[in-house]
Amino acid sequence: MYQAYLKSIRQHSFLVTGGAGFIGSNLVKVLLDNHAKHVRVLDNLSNGFKKNIAAFLSYPNFEFIEGDIRNLDTCIQACNGIEFVSHQAALGSVPRSIKDPITTNEVNIGGHLNMLMAVKETGVQRMVYAASSSTYGDSKTLPKEENVIGKPLSPYAVTKYVNELYADVFAKTYGIETIGLRYFNVFGPKQDPNGAYAAVIPLFIDALMMNKPPTMNGDGMQSRDFTFVDNAVQANILAMLNTNKNCANQVYNIAFGESITLNQLYQYLQQIVQVVLPATYGPERKGDIKDSLANISKAKELLGYEPQYSVKTGLAITFEWFKENYAFIKS
Repeated sequence: MYQAYLKSIRQHSFLVTGGAGFIGSNLVKVLLDNHAKHVRVLDNLSNGFKKNIAAFLSYPNFEFIEGDIRNLDTCIQACNGIEFVSHQAALGSVPRSIKDPITTNEVNIGGHLNMLMAVKETGVQRMVYAASSSTYGDSKTLPKEENVIGKPLSPYAVTKYVNELYADVFAKTYGIETIGLRYFNVFGPKQDPNGAYAAVIPLFIDALMMNKPPTMNGDGMQSRDFTFVDNAVQANILAMLNTNKNCANQVYNIAFGESITLNQLYQYLQQIVQVVLPATYGPERKGDIKDSLANISKAKELLGYEPQYSVKTGLAITFEWFKENYAFIKS
């Protein structure tokens, strides 16, 4: 099914918000590699980087708008003439949201609402948006199923849940089509290891490449369903282009469907990098979920989602990319 949708990409026009960021730029590459009719990126470059899309700037079917989703007029401009939207722009990071809940709310809720309005006003066929496994909050149920959630544990989680509520209301009130993808710890090439809120895998790889022991939050026994970015890209393309009407106006878990601890993850990375370097351990992070494992049967059934990359395979690909692009990463 996925291969068939890849072939149909050439017929359509796409907007990727946050397209200069990690997941967004990986998605843009696949759209362009498959000869999309037009790919437009909207990004304010606060989390994204121009270097992530620099190779595409000369493509005749690529367009970059530097702008902010907090501006409704900008969102409408970006959606004009577009058939499918992948809304990736957001302020990630639980710790950042705890430190600055106001900005997280403005970007993640205000920006999301602006995008929904822009989609409604411009006649976009469907908007796929980045939801989050953080929505499961304090629910102890494993594996996580879309219809069983708990109370949010951070401002970030609140914003991501509100995104789902707004999407549902807009679908019922205005008849637009939306699909939310609840990502589970996505990792891969182009994920930034720099800055105060970098994700754990690029931080670990960066530390190992510099032969410095990484610091792990807590005892390392917290578990995660780590998801290679190509699996998330596949989910976005299926969600945008799937013609099964039953798949729309839903939320889906997007993961690999297996769980490992941070200690196991670090062991895998040491084997891949061929470095033995004991980690150090720090305090637990506020707002973190202890254990996470996704049931992905709904995405398989309604979207045709079939994740191709395991954690081990994804880690090996990610390390090779980091090794080959280290100067690029640090620039």
